[in-house]
Order: sequence, then structure tokens, then C-alpha cells
Amino acid sequence: MSFAWLKSLTPRSLFARAALILLVPILTIQIVVSYVFIQRLYENVTTQMTDSMLPVIEYVIEKSEAAATPAARQTVFRDIARPMGLNVTLSREQDVVEGRRWFDLSGRVVARVIRGHFENVGPMDLLSNHRRVRFLIETEAGPMVFGFQRERVSASNPHQLLVLMVFVATIVTIISFLFLRNQVRPIRNLANAAAAFGKGHNASYKPSGATEVRQAGTAFLEMRARIERSIEQRTLMLSGVSHDLRTPLTRMRLSLGLLPASPEIEAMTRDVDEMQDMLDSFLEFAEIGASAARETVDPEALARRVVAKYRDSSDDVRLLGVEGAGQVELNALAIERALQNLIGNGLRYGDRVEVNVAIADRTVRFRVEDDGPGIPENLREEAMRPFARLDAARNQDRGGGVGLGLSIVRDIARQHGGTLRLDKSETMGGLQADIIVAR
Repeated sequence: MSFAWLKSLTPRSLFARAALILLVPILTIQIVVSYVFIQRLYENVTTQMTDSMLPVIEYVIEKSEAAATPAARQTVFRDIARPMGLNVTLSREQDVVEGRRWFDLSGRVVARVIRGHFENVGPMDLLSNHRRVRFLIETEAGPMVFGFQRERVSASNPHQLLVLMVFVATIVTIISFLFLRNQVRPIRNLANAAAAFGKGHNASYKPSGATEVRQAGTAFLEMRARIERSIEQRTLMLSGVSHDLRTPLTRMRLSLGLLPASPEIEAMTRDVDEMQDMLDSFLEFAEIGASAARETVDPEALARRVVAKYRDSSDDVRLLGVEGAGQVELNALAIERALQNLIGNGLRYGDRVEVNVAIADRTVRFRVEDDGPGIPENLREEAMRPFARLDAARNQDRGGGVGLGLSIVRDIARQHGGTLRLDKSETMGGLQADIIVAR
């Protein structure tokens, strides 16, 4: 038997699940105790108390039927019934209307016991005065209307136990919820710090809470420190290597420029230029990794600023539109460079590039589409790896890169807690690249 439907109804958050674990036993105990009290204890007590009234009613009926005259019957009612707490009349015009409140559980028991003992019980009124019981019995002396206090046949204030139980359970639940919230808060703080670090933020966090949560928090801080050191070392290494190689490359270019022109010299010059482009990409990558400063910007204004850089050239780059609105905190310089990389790739392999922005509650999507040959689906993951050059899949005649463009864009997206997705453009037929960052 599958319980998949039950899993879909389970709360997602830890606090809600813990609250459910807390409330289910309390409610179960409430229901069980209420059932036992009402169905077993309360009904049994009411039945016993009603049974104790039956001999008194029988005795009054027997004495009334033995009385020879109406006056004698009135004497029985006055001298026998009244001292026993019974109010009895013989009037046929006495109005007794059947009635009982729907939640009067003890009244249902009283009516069942009396009707089960006497055969000729008529209407029973438990509604007009909830403190009294009135019912009609057909006797040989005529119809008799009996009335007595309700407390004679049912426990007084039976709801007190239920009210007390609900009150105590409510107090205990409130205290438990306060305690539970204090226990869940350190876990939520750890989750928020981890989520912020995944989005590129270095949020302040101090381990707190239970021992296990403190251990997890300490492990997270150590992991974050190791990752930050690794990123810093990688950035310094790339920056240092790139700077150190610039000088010999410059000397090589000057030396080649002084040599007589020949096919070999041209080939070597192209190699030096390609190495220079690669070093520039390394430096760009290193600068982006080091520039982690965030600011609150308008995604639409950022996209327009990037597109405007191509306005004065012959390149066909357009901003189609923006869906949604709002501000987002991100590394504006890094996102601008990522968009420039995608637009540059689109212009290298195509003729037209279109940009649009979609702002949602949790994410911001920058989409860049071109009319080039695109990238086959089986090569898209490979294209986002460092130094991947898929010129055979694109167009070698339009120029090639050093294989770091898409890798840098994906790294920028990941620094913002997002990703880079490649697909086929439905409108232009070329490559569709989506930079998705978290808000």
C-alpha cells in the first residue's frame, strides 16, 4: 500500500513537523480521555443515578393508583412525592413537549433509562428548563407528569473535567511551542547562513543551540573558511601567473615585430595573441573572484547599461523587454561582465543578439539569445567547462575564444547562488543562455 499521498500532506519545515509531532499525541490523548470519560464514566454514573430514581417514581405511582379519590392522590403527591423531591400532577391539560439539546449527552442517557424501565412513558421535556427533568407517564390513575431536579440523575458540572483538561493541554502546548521555537531557531540560523554563503554572502553566524547543532555550525564555519581560503589562493595564483606572463609575452611580440614578415612569424604572432587573450581571461576571472562587493541594483537598468555599450557600433544588440520589477542585491560588475561575455559570444557566432530580463520573487533571469548555429544538446555541458572550445559545433570562420567565456559566466552565476542554462532559442534559432541568480 502506497502512502505517497500522505507524504504530500506532510509539512515541509522542521518547525511545522516538530509541531505536528507535538500536537498529534496531545490531541490523541484528549480524544481518548474524552471518549472514556463521556462514554464510560459519565454514562455509567448517569445510568446509576437515574436507576436510583426509578424506585421512588414507582412508589409514588403505586401509592397514587391505590388512592381511592383524587383528594387522596393529592395527599400522596404532597406527603410522599414532594419530600422525595418529586413534583407530580394529574392534570390532562398539562403541556409536556418532547425536546432535548443535541449536545445533551446525559439527557439522552436519562431518557433511555426511564423509557426502558416504564412502558407508558410519553413526551419528555429536557429543553425548556435544562436544570429539570419533566416527563409524562400513563398510569391507571391517569396521566402523571413527573418533574425533578436534573442533578438528581446526572453529575453536576460534568464539563469541568473536559474544560480543565483542555485548559491544561493548551498551557502545555504553548509552553512546548515556545521551547520548540527556541530549539529550531539555531537550525534556521544555520540554514540561513549556509543559504547566504551559497549566494555569495558572508553572513554573520555564531553556533548556538543543542550540542549537535553547535557541532554542525562549527563544521559549517570551518568549511566556509576553507572554501574562502581556496578561492583566495586560486585568485592570487591566477592573478600572479597572468601578471608574470605578461612581460615575456610583450617581449615576444616586440621581437616578432622586428623580424621579417613570413608565414611562420604570422603563425607565431597569432599564438602570442591567443596566449594574451587567455591571460586577459585569467585576469578577468581573478578580478571577478576578488570583487565580491555587492550592491542593490535594478536588473533592468543593469541590462540596459550593458546593451547601451553596443549601441554606437554596427552590432545588432537589443533589449527586448523586462518582466516584473524590483531591486536585487548582487555584484553588478560581475553580472555586467557575464552579460558582455554572452553578448560577445553571440556576436562572434551570429549577427543579432537579443536580451531580456525576468524578475521573480526568488530569482532574476538574464536571457541572451543569438541567431548563430547554437550548441548541440550533448555538448552544452562540455561547453561550460574551462578551456572547452567547440569551434566545430559553432563557426570557426567567425573567430574563436580561449574556452573560458561560458565557464566564467557559470562561475559568476554560482557566486550569486544561481546557475547558467544553455538551450536552443525558439525565436532566433541560435543559442539561448540564461543567467539565473537568487534574490
